[in-house]
Amino acid sequence: MAKDKNKKEQQAEEPVMEPQQEETAQEEQLESQNEVEASEGEHETEAPAEPTPEERIEQLEAELEKEKKEYLFLMADFENFRRRTLQEKQDLIKNGGQKVLEGILPVVDDIERAIDAIAQGGDLDSLKEGVDLIHNKLMSYLKTNNVQPIESTGELFDTDFHEAVTTFPAPSEDQKGKVIDTVLKGYTINDKVLRHAKVVVGQ
Repeated sequence: MAKDKNKKEQQAEEPVMEPQQEETAQEEQLESQNEVEASEGEHETEAPAEPTPEERIEQLEAELEKEKKEYLFLMADFENFRRRTLQEKQDLIKNGGQKVLEGILPVVDDIERAIDAIAQGGDLDSLKEGVDLIHNKLMSYLKTNNVQPIESTGELFDTDFHEAVTTFPAPSEDQKGKVIDTVLKGYTINDKVLRHAKVVVGQ
């Protein structure tokens, strides 16, 4: 009996929840759960949205305009480079020719002095010596400009360096196919033929 009495007293002490309070508690619990789910959703990475066709077209047009500007810039830069290179080449040719002519002028001066000496009836040996000096000076100047005479007389005929003006019976068997005489001396510049040697070839 004492146990039953204590049990009834304990049940009487526990608060009885009314239906309205029970609904409020359920709503609060549901709101709390929604807030947790919303908080978890904020931390999730959202996938980037696909651009619309209009946005894609605008993007492609912007890229095309950029590439067009870069192309025009490169074309203008190349045109400036081409003009500058052409001008430098023309200046080099012009100045190179001027330098060569300036180097020949001293030789022309010596030739004019020799002509004056001949007109005044100078000594023949002195005139010959003067002409030899002029020739040596000219050949030295040509050498400094990489101009070299082509060896011809006694050499095997070579169409790369020689031009046969005529043929002649060779005095001996070992001279067949060789240059017997040089009519006009040939020259090379920087190992390139400047003028072919005009020669007589033995046959």
